[in-house]
Amino acid sequence: MNRRQFLKTGAAAGAGFWIAGRQVGFGQEKSPNAKLNIAMIASGGRGGANLKSVGTENIVALCDVNEKNVESAAKLHPNAKKYSDFRKVLDDAKDYDAVVVSTCEHTHAFATLPALQLGKHVYCEKPLTHGVWEARVVTEASKKAKVATQMGTQAHANDTWRRVVELVQSGSIGKVTECHVWVSRTWGWQSAEDALQYNDIASTQERPQEEQPVPAHLNWDLWIGPAPMRPYHSVYFPGPKWYRWWDFGSGTMSDLGSHMNDIPFWALKLDAPKTIEGFGPPPHPEIAPASFRAVYEYGPRGDMPACTLTWYQGQEKPPHLKDGRVPAEWKDGVLFVGDKGMVVGNHAKHALLPEDKFKDFKRPEQTIPKSIGHHAEWINAAKTDLKTTCPFSYSGPLTEANHLASIAYRLGKKLEWDPVSLKCKNAPEADRLLHREYRKGWELKA
Repeated sequence: MNRRQFLKTGAAAGAGFWIAGRQVGFGQEKSPNAKLNIAMIASGGRGGANLKSVGTENIVALCDVNEKNVESAAKLHPNAKKYSDFRKVLDDAKDYDAVVVSTCEHTHAFATLPALQLGKHVYCEKPLTHGVWEARVVTEASKKAKVATQMGTQAHANDTWRRVVELVQSGSIGKVTECHVWVSRTWGWQSAEDALQYNDIASTQERPQEEQPVPAHLNWDLWIGPAPMRPYHSVYFPGPKWYRWWDFGSGTMSDLGSHMNDIPFWALKLDAPKTIEGFGPPPHPEIAPASFRAVYEYGPRGDMPACTLTWYQGQEKPPHLKDGRVPAEWKDGVLFVGDKGMVVGNHAKHALLPEDKFKDFKRPEQTIPKSIGHHAEWINAAKTDLKTTCPFSYSGPLTEANHLASIAYRLGKKLEWDPVSLKCKNAPEADRLLHREYRKGWELKA
């Protein structure tokens, strides 16, 4: 049974067959010292970085739409099969136990979902998917698959952030009712003056009218995948320039939001927001913004009170950076505001505020152990208990929330979110952004 026959006959029945097959081939009963057989779906860029981190395992497949990336990776793993189309990798499911997905955002779900349905352990780059519906489908499939999953949210393995989470969850700053997250990156649509200031001219370029020759080493049709076809141009590829365009990515919010919003999601035990509102310049129909702000409202969670989470991007800055409560040296950061104080942090340092109040403070015991490494966690989980720190059951809802902020901004409306029906109760026009249409020949079988 090849992949297309498998999907055609129905994911539910097929998943049971293939999951059973995985447990015979590589299950928890196998020694942790044994090596995973891993298929790399994307082998350059982030794929190349991920390959370095999992390269001590048995790499059996290398895939990339860019032939140069495959050939470069094959120098280190000469026995691996070489592919350009990840769908053919999925056809050869008997060859591997696990998959690392590092394609561009708009094809994440198309590689990840079938791999889960085939019973494979999956590591997927952030953001988990290109949209809300895709995130929910992948999340539900991961629960059924009973495999080790991990989204590439390396901040979750960072010791500084783990100490911040402990401070919040231990009650050191009291009941937290607001959180502020800000990033300085300005990749996205902006004025020509701002683009010059931030050295990002690509952010001012409209869709090119001219067509450039497709590089000989690139399969442009496969790169486009489920997105609407458009002529090749260097404004999209190579490099991360594609992520500015709504057809291929979701801008800085879903990219850096996967790292930075992960911290309040973790510390405050967040899930689905009640409302989301976005603020910024008039939205561009094709390109994500360089700067914008989003406000989430969350209800109570157990003994944690209702709270707001505000995201600031680019030129948008939290008011705390202006009134002296947080030193301006925090270029990017997360601030938790409790009724007994505040804690601010970034990937390198953190502090309790006001400093004079906490000068004699005794820190809580460390309850979150040091990470063995974000990729190592996933590999170990695949060989043992299937438990990781950013499984799709966690990173799926995080991805949904990040995408909802972009949708609220694009619609210019405060959205009332119903996570059960996957609908914005007051905005039926959001449906087209929650679940996009796919190019003919591409579909997801949930």
